[in-house]
Amino acid sequence: MKPDAKENLHSIYAMIAAVAMFALMDTSMKLLAGHYPAVQVTVLRALTSLPLVCAFIAWRGKFRGILRVRWPLHLLRGALGVVMLTVFAWGLKSLPLAEAYSLFFIAPALITALSVFILKERVDGRQWLAIFVGLGGVLVVLRPSGLNFISLAGLAVLAAATGYAVSAIASRILSRTDSNEHIMFWVLVLMGAGALPLALPGWVPLRWDDWPVIALLATSGFLGQMAITKAFSIGKASIVAPFEYTGLAWSVAIDWAIWNTLPDRWTLTGAAIIIASGIYLVRREAVHSEAEHP
Repeated sequence: MKPDAKENLHSIYAMIAAVAMFALMDTSMKLLAGHYPAVQVTVLRALTSLPLVCAFIAWRGKFRGILRVRWPLHLLRGALGVVMLTVFAWGLKSLPLAEAYSLFFIAPALITALSVFILKERVDGRQWLAIFVGLGGVLVVLRPSGLNFISLAGLAVLAAATGYAVSAIASRILSRTDSNEHIMFWVLVLMGAGALPLALPGWVPLRWDDWPVIALLATSGFLGQMAITKAFSIGKASIVAPFEYTGLAWSVAIDWAIWNTLPDRWTLTGAAIIIASGIYLVRREAVHSEAEHP
C-alpha cells in the first residue's frame, strides 16, 4: 500500500472513531439536558473535558506560549461556543438525535458561504448551487408544509450550526498563527468561564446517578477531539471529511436503542439532500482545517 493511501486509510479510521465519540458526547448532553438547564450542560461540557486537555497539552509540552495568542478571535470563539452549545443542548431536549444531526449537517455549506465574505475565498456557481440544495434539504427536514417552522428546537439547532460555521472560520484564521492545542485549550476555558456565571443562578445540584453520564461526556468529547484532529492532520481532507456524515447512522442507532424512536421519511430525505450537497462541497475544498465539534 502506498504511503499516501495508508495515511488516508488511517485518517478514515480516526474520523469514524471521532464521529462515534461525538455521538456518545451528544447523547450524554441530551440525557443531561433532561435534568439540568442547557447552560449548565454547556458548563459541564467545557469544564469536565478541560483536565484531560490540560494533561494532553502537558504531555505534548505545548504550554509554552499559551498566553501569546490572538485574543480577539479566541474571545469570539468562546462567546460563540457558549451560545452554540447552549442552544444545541436546549434543542436536543425535544429533538431526536437523528433530526438534530440532519439539521446540523448544513454547517459545511454555511462555512463555504461565509468563507466568501470573510476569507475572500472564491466559490463557483456549482458550489453555490450545492449550498442552496443543502438549504433545501433543511426545509425538507423541517417539513415541506412549513408546520415545523414553529419548532423552536429545530431553529435552535440551526442557530447552533450557524455559530459553528462562524467559529470554524475563526479557527481557520487562528490556525495560521496559533497551535491546535492552544486553540482547543482556550475555547474550553473561555466557554466554561463565560457560561458558569450564567448557570450559577439556576444551578441544579448534580445527582450521583448522573456522574457516569458526566464522565462519558468528558471522555468522549476529549477522545473525539483528539481523533478528529488526527484525522485531518494525516489524511487528505476531501477523503476524510465525508465520513463525518456517518454520525447519522450513529444517531439513528442511539435513538432506537435508548428512546425507541426512528427518523421519519422527511428527516431521512432531507438528510440525504444535505449530506449529498455537503459531500460535494468538501470534495471541492482544497483544505478542510476545521477540527472540532460542538
